[in-house]
Amino acid sequence: MEITQFTYFQQAGSMPLMPISVEITYGLERILMAIQGVDHFKMIQYAPGMTYGELFLENEKEMSMYYLDNASVEKVQQRFDLYDAEAQDLLNKGLAIPAYDHLLKASHAFNVLDARGAIGVTERARYFGRMRRLARDCAQLWVEMRVRLNHPLGFWKCPSPMCHPPEAISEAAEKIVSPRHFVLEIGSEELPSQDVTSAIEQLEVTMHCFLKERRLNYGCVSILGTPRRLVVYIEDLAPTQDNIIKEVRGPPHQKAFDDKGHPTLALHGFCRKIGVTKDDVFVRADGKIDYVYATVKEHGKHAVKVLSEDLPSILGRISFHKSMRWNSQITYSRPIRWLLSLYGDMVVPFSYAEVLSGRELHSLRNSSAPIVQLRRAEDYMECITSTGIILNMQERRNVIWSKSTALAATVGGRIPKEVHGSLLNEVANLVEAPTLLLGSFDESFLELPRDVLTMVMYKHQRYFPIEDPGNGHLLPAFIVVANGKIDKGVVQKGSESVLRARYEDAKFFYESDISKPLAEFRPQLHGVLFQERLGSMLDKSLRVEKVIPQLGPLMGFDASSISTAQRAATVATADLATSLVTEFTNLAGVMGRHYALMEGQPVAVAQAIFESVLPRFAGDALPNSQAGILLAVSDRLDSLVGLFSVGCQPSATADPFGLRRCAYGLVQAIVENNRTLDMNKALHVIASVQPVPVVDSAVSEVLAFITRRLEQLLVDKGTSVEIVRAILSERGKNPMLATQSVKQLENLAKGEKLEKIIIAYSRAAKLARPEIVKPSWMVDEELFELPEEEALWSVYKKIVSQVTPGIGVDEFVEASLELIQPLDRFFSNVFVLVEDKRLQQNRLAMLQKVTELPKGIVNLSMLPGF
Repeated sequence: MEITQFTYFQQAGSMPLMPISVEITYGLERILMAIQGVDHFKMIQYAPGMTYGELFLENEKEMSMYYLDNASVEKVQQRFDLYDAEAQDLLNKGLAIPAYDHLLKASHAFNVLDARGAIGVTERARYFGRMRRLARDCAQLWVEMRVRLNHPLGFWKCPSPMCHPPEAISEAAEKIVSPRHFVLEIGSEELPSQDVTSAIEQLEVTMHCFLKERRLNYGCVSILGTPRRLVVYIEDLAPTQDNIIKEVRGPPHQKAFDDKGHPTLALHGFCRKIGVTKDDVFVRADGKIDYVYATVKEHGKHAVKVLSEDLPSILGRISFHKSMRWNSQITYSRPIRWLLSLYGDMVVPFSYAEVLSGRELHSLRNSSAPIVQLRRAEDYMECITSTGIILNMQERRNVIWSKSTALAATVGGRIPKEVHGSLLNEVANLVEAPTLLLGSFDESFLELPRDVLTMVMYKHQRYFPIEDPGNGHLLPAFIVVANGKIDKGVVQKGSESVLRARYEDAKFFYESDISKPLAEFRPQLHGVLFQERLGSMLDKSLRVEKVIPQLGPLMGFDASSISTAQRAATVATADLATSLVTEFTNLAGVMGRHYALMEGQPVAVAQAIFESVLPRFAGDALPNSQAGILLAVSDRLDSLVGLFSVGCQPSATADPFGLRRCAYGLVQAIVENNRTLDMNKALHVIASVQPVPVVDSAVSEVLAFITRRLEQLLVDKGTSVEIVRAILSERGKNPMLATQSVKQLENLAKGEKLEKIIIAYSRAAKLARPEIVKPSWMVDEELFELPEEEALWSVYKKIVSQVTPGIGVDEFVEASLELIQPLDRFFSNVFVLVEDKRLQQNRLAMLQKVTELPKGIVNLSMLPGF
């Protein structure tokens, strides 16, 4: 058995640890199964003549029944609160160890609640917060206690940094006198799939910039990667930097020479510093001051020295979504285990993360020669290929797809199209030398819904399902992508065993769920807490059901769709209480639809149940039926208003309840389906059914939050942020109208009309500033003295009559074109700031009326040129 996964504990109670603690991720039972050659934990020989199953199987059964079916949610919640309170009391008494013991008990109580499905998504963050607080307080008290005891177990000392001998750089530089290949291989424990892709993209940019900035000529650069290594391969790298000639500025002329024109100490110092004589300097003005200059030739450093100095910082600039420490303060996605760094046949000496660079090439762990001493960089590609490792991700992807397609054909099947996307990309970055094999499972499992079978393969095992090309039904077979040379029989048996265990669980849960109607699960939602002050998931479900008749007309839905959405709302979240969804949470909504169809619910109702959870992630499908859209929007609005009203809004650095994703999905569902909705009215409808008072400021905050997500959506589509904000500041309350207006304004920005309108309105706005116009002044036509005033006012009234709440931006701009000529004549012939205050105010008020025309349509002041 190959153990390659480890858990590193970088903190305890939010306090950083040094040294880092580590444990084997695998459980002892799994290791024992491999050692003893058995395929089920029940068969482990616990003692001579006694199996693990004989000793513990009944325990496992009964405890599973307790955790999954019989534990009293109410009593376990009480125990959690009691353990929490007792731990806090013990902390107040200075007893860190007993307090920590009660924290562990509270954590176990949480696990029981989670197994019973009693922890809602939003409440999970609150429970975690309570446990983290206790863990932090326990850790801090423990440290204080060790300080008082003067650290009886002693102190850990950081080992001295590892480094190459000082002469290593010069020795390597002396032997490289012509262009040679350079290879850098950063070897680590297995990187997450997305980190491989991200690091390659970053190194592509970094290395090209580095070579250009450091004036190092080269043939070509290849950046490649696998889960265990990131590779920089540079062909024909020049041995030295290009020389450069540059001018160096010295002291001012008056300080460089005395009154008699003789050089001063300042000039001598400047010449000595850059290696020139006084005859080499010249004088040139820089602004109003004359300075002395000298032209110097800067000789390039040797490439070995440049690389040795800069490679540590290049590695340090690689960033990951999540990084870790393991032996120092340096962070990386996973622990770095080796650094291969060869220029020609010489090691480029440097160290990073307490690892020295060298010439060791690590092949596959199970290879007959897992470590190879590479003689020269030019041999790297041939050597790595001979080990079976494929460095190029796209090549690995193609190999996996072609071989899996061929394997599927051997059983008369094909790989589903959805595999040829993110799953294939992920699997290609989970292996270095893909080896594919065919596995099978019992046909009886095909009675399970397809979504259950494929979800287990995709999410849990990264297996490829196989389907019948004729009808698209799954076949009882799958494909495993393993790494390197393997015992195919052992791996196949193990893969089938793992999948069988998961399918057995799923089948047990599924059969339990279908034994009663979906509606009977709804009352169980009373035991699933949504949020402490907002009630249970049942309370939330009832609120959503209540607002649907009010939100439906606001979105323009017909009575039939509203009725369908309301019927779906009665069971939309009931599947959260089912055993299958409790175990496989990704199936929420999916199983709701399946169970609804099984018991004869109308297709439209079942589809609305499924669509109520969409979108679940970036790039996911969106609800598209009227009932599904209405249900999805109602549910998300309830979450946003409720959680904001109890102070659970996201911070700048954290969003524990996923409200940004929630709001983004909300505006997607509205905009992509061309549904109109006055968000302000909708939010007040939602606020009216909340179990806590919702103040107007909370509603405004939610509206602003949703508008920011709409802004993000529109900018993500490629529209400039100025155009988006100019519209949203006026029409953000109606996402669909705002989106249409953004498209219209974007098209107008490509022509000349918009620019003319902006100039016209800006002239009026700059003169009729709010602070100099009396708010109460009404334009009096009797005070008009000049024909230009009457003409401008006449055009204004005409445009006002055309402006409706939903007018298109293009229509508004077209109407406003009539203002340009009257405004030009007005400003040319009418003096606004006359001494007669009545005339002045009347003219200013008229201009202010003109500037108010775009209100509710577009904020022109936010556009360039205003």
